[in-house]
Amino acid sequence: MEQPRITLCNRMVAEAFGTFAMVFAGTGAIVVDQQFNGAISHAGVALTFGLIVLAMIYSLGDISGAHFNPAVTIGFFAARRLESKVIFPYVLSQLVGAICASASLALMFPENKGLGSTHAHGPLLRAFLMEFILTLILMVVILSVSTGAKEKGITAGIVVGSVIGLEAMFAGPLCGASMNPVRSLAPALVSGQVHDLWIYLTAPVLGALAAVPLNRALRPGS
Repeated sequence: MEQPRITLCNRMVAEAFGTFAMVFAGTGAIVVDQQFNGAISHAGVALTFGLIVLAMIYSLGDISGAHFNPAVTIGFFAARRLESKVIFPYVLSQLVGAICASASLALMFPENKGLGSTHAHGPLLRAFLMEFILTLILMVVILSVSTGAKEKGITAGIVVGSVIGLEAMFAGPLCGASMNPVRSLAPALVSGQVHDLWIYLTAPVLGALAAVPLNRALRPGS
């Protein structure tokens, strides 16, 4: 029996829902931690981000590639693993999913001021460089374990989720360890906490783009 064809609409829904789940669970963990006097802890927040990404890769990777991140989508395009016609639909879907997640949290926790938004703690240049390097490492890992258009391998979810959790663990107190423009943009827009936002819109994209030639240097022909 012929398998049903996955359409662009299916892929957009997967990206929207996966991004929604990631932002809702990840920033939701931050909000709950703040509301309940550190009940989750910084380590718990980092683990939440890693686990939700792992779960969504296994659930949706064979539909859309499980990007959930405009920087990753742009990185895949630069690596010639994604057709140009899906860049805008993917990014739009990711943005819609992220904003819906932040709006849901705002509805449930109207007293929370930041909704898990990311900010630089210390010099802005340091936060920018950290986000750049974090995303560079993440994108190299993603390019190494995935095929781009579709991904549901045995190791991909574990590896990518682990890297996100690890980077959030050590860099979260410094810059929020966003590595994802819409993860930072959505809570910033919904909460109105937009200072430092330029860092999180630019550094992850530049880091993902820098990962492409580095990956080719490591793996000729990739």
